[in-house]
Amino acid sequence: QLSEDVERVSENPTDEREGEMDVHEDASSVILPDSELGTTAPSLRFSKTCLKNVFSVILLFIYLLLMAVAVFLVYQTISDFREKLKHPVMSVSYKEVSLYDAPGIAFYPGKARLLSCKHHYYDHIPPLINPGQPGDIECITQRINYTDPFTNQTMKYALVVQGPRDVKKKELVFLQFHLNGTDQDFSAIDYLLFSSFQEFINSPEKAEFMKDCESSYSSWKFSGGFRTWIKMSLVKTKEEDGRETVEFKQETSVVNYIDQRTKPRSDQLFFVVFEWKDPFIQTVQDIITANPWNTIALLCGIFLALFKATDFAKLSVKWMIKIRKRHLKRSRQVMNHIN
Repeated sequence: QLSEDVERVSENPTDEREGEMDVHEDASSVILPDSELGTTAPSLRFSKTCLKNVFSVILLFIYLLLMAVAVFLVYQTISDFREKLKHPVMSVSYKEVSLYDAPGIAFYPGKARLLSCKHHYYDHIPPLINPGQPGDIECITQRINYTDPFTNQTMKYALVVQGPRDVKKKELVFLQFHLNGTDQDFSAIDYLLFSSFQEFINSPEKAEFMKDCESSYSSWKFSGGFRTWIKMSLVKTKEEDGRETVEFKQETSVVNYIDQRTKPRSDQLFFVVFEWKDPFIQTVQDIITANPWNTIALLCGIFLALFKATDFAKLSVKWMIKIRKRHLKRSRQVMNHIN
């Protein structure tokens, strides 16, 4: 509007001269309208310019706030990515199978003797006919001697038995041991479980294989005078270097054995049952939830928003400076025109 007024004044110099002559001729009648024009029109223009400047300042602060938020998001994203790299999440998955690879059960009976070993199905164990007497051994067994891996001096005797395989038929292995006498107050037989009986059979160095198993797996005990019922579950763990380790979890229940033999005996009978708990193999592995591609995409979006906010802020500052210069220029033109 100011530029149009200036152009209008420059196009009509005669009107300007006539206005000046009228001012000199009748000052009282002309000064009043000039003062009214000087106080109304410029004040309106000044108020519009002021509102524009205030709006520009508010917009600039909004852009600066967006820039601060974008910088904070960049810092938080990088921090979360580094934290997730340091602390992977443990993932547990279950795989259902119908047949397990038959585990190996290594017994350390000492002076005890294996009387019978049978495979039963559907959790049905028939009553014992001649408890304490030798019976049928229908299991695949292997006897082996090797040196203790922790002392390298003591010889150990192990009886390795093939464990159950068919989980759908609820296959179980029932074993009976007999110990004629012991000088200890408590009698028990140690055992350990390893993942594959077939690997033990195919191993050329069975003694070294058993030493490695004893070093890697935990050992347990079952007592005499009871029927110990052991339900196994298999857990596979994948290490960071790609290796896979296997361990067993057990649920053990103990039932008292009522000795119905006619004569009182000083010997001890051991009964133990091994079966699978369920058909699920549990696999545990560490997963890094930090996805580098998602992080890079998020950072690109944040940097793009940051760049746009900086560009908008720069344009706003330039626009404010341009508006200010134009306002000052028009003010000088108006003052020169009034003078």
